[in-house]
Amino acid sequence: MEWVCKYFLQLLINNDNTIIMRQYFIDELSFLERDNLDSYLKRTLKPGPIGGVFWLEVPPDLLAPPQQEHPDCGPFYLSVILEDTSVRFEFLVRSSHNMHCSCISWATPAQRRFVMDFVDNMLEEELISV
Repeated sequence: MEWVCKYFLQLLINNDNTIIMRQYFIDELSFLERDNLDSYLKRTLKPGPIGGVFWLEVPPDLLAPPQQEHPDCGPFYLSVILEDTSVRFEFLVRSSHNMHCSCISWATPAQRRFVMDFVDNMLEEELISV
């Protein structure tokens, strides 16, 4: 069996022993797979401030209470970073207007599921197996 790409989750353990996923990382992309993902991300996401960075907007119904309480900090995004042979989905929910606010936090379980559903759909549409 040959692996087309490999993936991993980076985890962080809180003081209360809860596990927080920090990012989902897919590595060993071929040139064609990377090119297909670049096209897909450009069609479906907002471009970030530098090349290869994209913003996945968190739907309003998935916002955590601190984010709902800070409408002026929205919209809220998760970053997607496409590199030469990898793509990374970060699980830090960021404000589009404020870099230092209590509404910026690690993704909730529902927000993580949203990201993973996006990844699954993207890989399926672009015919990339992991």
